[in-house]
Amino acid sequence: MQGADRDAAFDTLASNSASGKRRNKAAALKFLMKLMKRHGKAEEVVTNRFASYKAALREMGALEKQMTGRWLNNRVENSHLPFRRRERAMQRFRRMRSLQKFASVHFSVYNQFNQERSLTNRDTFKLTRSAALA
Repeated sequence: MQGADRDAAFDTLASNSASGKRRNKAAALKFLMKLMKRHGKAEEVVTNRFASYKAALREMGALEKQMTGRWLNNRVENSHLPFRRRERAMQRFRRMRSLQKFASVHFSVYNQFNQERSLTNRDTFKLTRSAALA
């Protein structure tokens, strides 16, 4: 779910929050009200085709703002792929304690060495990598 006029951070928040355990009208209404309160009213609301969103938006009187299309939700789905990747890696751990041990070390190291390669040129990448390894 996303507000079309919002930035990617809002989209990610909406997606990650929407993937809760319950998909009924009451949960959707609570979720939409929380988003509207925090971010203001959206001009368009892009959702999955869940009936709960349609029912909640109808109750709010914003049914005409809902858009459900095959590729409309792509921006929000792609913006939280790193979250999904992390989630998948966490499933390998049986105990929360071992996950926390691994995560505390892994993320500090990963943040040190992860250079957004697509955003920098080769020379800058080499400089930052050599600085991180020094």
